[in-house]
Amino acid sequence: MRRVVVTGLNVISPLGSDLEVFWERLLKGQSGIRPIEAFDVSQYTSRIGGELVDFDINQFITPKEQRRMDPFTQYGVASAKMAVENSGLEPDKEDLRRIGVVYGSGIGGLFILMNQMRTLIDKGPSRFSPFMIPQMITNIAAGHIAILYGFKGPNFCITSACASATHCIGESLRMIQHGEADVMITGGSEAPINELGVGGFCAMRALSTRNDDPQKASRPFDRDRDGFVIAEGAATIVLEEYEHAKKRGAHIYCELAGYGRTCDAYHITAPDSEGEGATRGMMLAYQDAGLNPEDIQYINAHGTSTELNDKGETKAIKAALGEDVARKLAISSTKSMTGHTLGAAGGVESVVCALSIERGVVHPTINLENPDPECDLDYVADGARELKVKACLNNSLGFGGHNATLCFKALD
Repeated sequence: MRRVVVTGLNVISPLGSDLEVFWERLLKGQSGIRPIEAFDVSQYTSRIGGELVDFDINQFITPKEQRRMDPFTQYGVASAKMAVENSGLEPDKEDLRRIGVVYGSGIGGLFILMNQMRTLIDKGPSRFSPFMIPQMITNIAAGHIAILYGFKGPNFCITSACASATHCIGESLRMIQHGEADVMITGGSEAPINELGVGGFCAMRALSTRNDDPQKASRPFDRDRDGFVIAEGAATIVLEEYEHAKKRGAHIYCELAGYGRTCDAYHITAPDSEGEGATRGMMLAYQDAGLNPEDIQYINAHGTSTELNDKGETKAIKAALGEDVARKLAISSTKSMTGHTLGAAGGVESVVCALSIERGVVHPTINLENPDPECDLDYVADGARELKVKACLNNSLGFGGHNATLCFKALD
């Protein structure tokens, strides 16, 4: 089985759209959650979110191209450009047939759907845009990224709710391991902060309504949590076959060594309260990497700040690694600062795992002021912590019972 390494990273997020700025703010425990400014939220039960900061799409895509892309595609293309640049990969020197793109989104083109529905109501069906379908479909971000560079390897999208990007990264790992590609551009993108996206999640009563204190609203594992905070963003990882990366002198952040995916087969939105599916996903991931529970030092939790997820994930961590090991682990939730970027979340958190391994530090879980008695592990609530991370897990648990876990480790 061929080894796979991480050679390029990027995040576009409510904490920033420059990798180093994002990382610095994350370690400082800064929140990217604010009152939503994109539209009038006065009639919505949740009026807060994680909107992008420090991001200018004009640096990456021309105005003409922008008009043919939903925001989720714009974010994905911009993120991919920055990740490829970060990797030092020179496409004109590569066999483009050996480079692929698997890029996810949980919802896809929600803005174009909403805008075209308004057109239908106001002006009738004759005024539909011919670009409506190609702007809306979830696979189009992967298509645009491939067209941009001429990448002719495997190309598709995985949509599995909040596990979308994680599944994309895991399937990209498999393709390189099995020799189907040498390089994969992978991750996910989401642009859900509009009337439809926020309204839909409000109707589910899934979102925090701590509108008067937005920066305290996302509080994973805390007794007073009241729902997740919706956010937008994108994240891209460049995965590469180890010998290919060495040959071109690439900077290697870490190795991606394991992948597990399971299903709860339980409920369309609620996780299995015992976390059985998540347990098996974690076990599959570290076993796939050839590791034992005691080899893991850190877990980047799904950690949504919802009542059921946080309890179930805590149980799953204990079951997957054993109670003794689980209590020695550092665990943190990136969503406590970024909010929940839905289909992009696993990409954002995979970037975090790679940087944690490379730099020997893990970020805190903020707002954990009154721990839930059933969430009784070490969630790094006291600020960023220096830690030599030899191996870590990244969990993503999506609506529909979709579970995915990745295992990253330091390069031997």
